[in-house]
Amino acid sequence: MKHDFRREYEEYMNKKTPDLWNRIEKGITEETQETQENRENQETQENQENRTAVGKPGRIRIFRILATAAAIVCVVGISTWTLLPDRQRGQSMEIMQSQKKNQTASDAAEEPQEKTAETAAEEPQEMTADTAAAEPQEMTADTAAAEPQKMTADTAAAEPQEIAANMAAAESQEMVSSMHDAKTQVTEKDMTAESEEMVMNYAAEASGYVVPDNLSPVFHVPESRESYAQTGISGFSLTALEPLSTFSADVDTASYANVRRMIEDGYSIGQIDPYAVRPEEFINYFSYDLKDPEDGEKFGVTTKIGICPWNEKHRLLFVGMKTEDLDLSEAPAENLTFLLDVSGSMDEPDKLPLLQKSFQQLLDQLDEDDTVSIVTYANGVEVVLDSAKGTEKSVIADAINSLKAEGGTYGEGGIQKAYDLAEKNFRPEANNRIILATDGDLNIGISEPDELERFIREKRDKGIGLSVLGFGTGNLRDDNMERLADCGNGNYSYIDSILEARKVMVEEMGASFHTVAEDVRLQVEFNPAFVNAYRLIGYENRLMDAADFRNDQKDAGEIGAGHNVVVLYELIPAESGEAVELKYQKKEQTEPDADDEYGTVTIRYKEPGETEGQEAVFTVDHEDEAGQSDEDLRFAAAAAELAMILRDDPNKGTASLEGILEMGHSFKTDDEYKQEFFYLVRFLLKNS
Repeated sequence: MKHDFRREYEEYMNKKTPDLWNRIEKGITEETQETQENRENQETQENQENRTAVGKPGRIRIFRILATAAAIVCVVGISTWTLLPDRQRGQSMEIMQSQKKNQTASDAAEEPQEKTAETAAEEPQEMTADTAAAEPQEMTADTAAAEPQKMTADTAAAEPQEIAANMAAAESQEMVSSMHDAKTQVTEKDMTAESEEMVMNYAAEASGYVVPDNLSPVFHVPESRESYAQTGISGFSLTALEPLSTFSADVDTASYANVRRMIEDGYSIGQIDPYAVRPEEFINYFSYDLKDPEDGEKFGVTTKIGICPWNEKHRLLFVGMKTEDLDLSEAPAENLTFLLDVSGSMDEPDKLPLLQKSFQQLLDQLDEDDTVSIVTYANGVEVVLDSAKGTEKSVIADAINSLKAEGGTYGEGGIQKAYDLAEKNFRPEANNRIILATDGDLNIGISEPDELERFIREKRDKGIGLSVLGFGTGNLRDDNMERLADCGNGNYSYIDSILEARKVMVEEMGASFHTVAEDVRLQVEFNPAFVNAYRLIGYENRLMDAADFRNDQKDAGEIGAGHNVVVLYELIPAESGEAVELKYQKKEQTEPDADDEYGTVTIRYKEPGETEGQEAVFTVDHEDEAGQSDEDLRFAAAAAELAMILRDDPNKGTASLEGILEMGHSFKTDDEYKQEFFYLVRFLLKNS
């Protein structure tokens, strides 16, 4: 059952429930108290059960009984489930909590009638090994429903080998495949009990789990095939030893949208894969009030220095870059090739159906100078549409809406066909781009990933770019999709709702599809007179050697028209009590005109299609000191804090969800995405 986060948020924004945040705050307190009471009751019950634990044969029998009981409950639950309407985003949290409390009260009222304390005390003594072996067929459904209460935590943990054997025997290949549809993972501690109540609670309520149609009678940890690049977390560098920080620019936003999906699905902090969290994409998901480029300049650069919210002894350096907005009426024509995954794994509401609605948003932006081709791949490859005019919206829409998800995943053939078609229809004056849309289950069919990347780079150098859109859950190959977009000089975005589709396809179309600067890299030189040490927040998979900064053969990031790029550094001031003093290294002397400078920011980039880079240089000095009320600096810091909390950054200091919300109460903005951010943090706090 999935929480209707979006609907509840829209109610708040429309002020239909003006006290919604107050009720959520109250709910946090009540839920904390309720959790504590439940924990105490559970510990009391476990202590009592431990004193009346049954013997080894009885435990085996109880486990078998338990499997039967769970099967009965699941059959009834699934039958009821199929009669209900489509649960897109589920019920509201208030309704879910009310139903749960009512069910708990009902169970508490009925349980004493079914089994008295006296019966519970006598029954384990009457059950011998012979009885357990002789009468397995006499167990009724009523008895099966009553028996799981006898099973204690010690019993569940005591027989791992026998439990594993029974579980393995009970599971079919159907169960294995069905688990790929689960929405999240749980840890081994969630398997301490296999009771009917545990099965139903996890399947229907906890952490946004969805009950699959073929749920096994025995609850298993759902398997996920999602994959993320395993990068480390950058620490501090001493300015005296490493004065230069060099990295490639990045404007992807997929990480934030993907993690937002997890939070909406009910994931708590410990359940979110830390490798899915890329702080730079959290920061750059949002827009900021940055300086426009001056005449003849490619970038406008904004620099600010302020107090670091999670460590008041440190400073925070904000560097923002902005390119000139694109007037779509004067933009180059679009020559787009949609490469759409229609394999069987896409047959879910948040995959192909959402993909179809998302591309409808893009069609509204096309005109008579634009062209669209469509290639699909599943068991095979099909050219669905070849060079339809942008004005033929109904033809393109019908082609997209006619798609059905079925079969395997022949990704290699799809990519090759899409590039063949794009080359055939190539228009030198247009923006020639392939848009790959998939859930990430891309069986490329090439043994060496580097071979595919070389293939995409070769086509990029011929003027055909590649952008990647991710959909759905369970199969998401986040690491591969990001790499493909990087190789194709494109952006990687994740779409979890029609609202996100509008942001990517409409609001940011110029930035997403029209590159104005290629191989963009930044290098910041810090002044040791003011900065003892520094650390770059995020960008771990974008770091470059300082010596490669002016090597134009090295690939780097691309920036589109109207793009904002924000970089945050945490600085340890030279006068800080934490400063490291070097005994044998000479302290560098600053130039007379650099006495007031924290550092210098150099941006190197290429004009599209050029081979030689250009540079723009900006300094950061004490005039860039920002007050505590600077909203851009405060919000960028809040986005970084959330990312650090989710991936348990060892440098997160005093960062907390409560601290972010406290800042949010005084934050004034009409930006709906920033307002949603604070609501998301509040929702995460409630579930954690």
